[in-house]
Amino acid sequence: MDQVKPGLYAHFKGNHYRVLGTAQHTETHEKLVFYYPLSEPHRLFARPLTMFVEQVQREDYQGPRFHWLED
Repeated sequence: MDQVKPGLYAHFKGNHYRVLGTAQHTETHEKLVFYYPLSEPHRLFARPLTMFVEQVQREDYQGPRFHWLED
């Protein structure tokens, strides 16, 4: 997945997040994903797109960091 659409996503640890969209860093041109936790809608996070879509490799979990749930 190299594109992230706005909507509701689940993190592999169980929390749910609302993705607002993506933006490009003005200096590095890196794509960033902007999102907030449903439990704390006043907090806004930015994560590099590559990290948002990467696969997690842990002893207790192997799979996507986030997965899409709904619009």
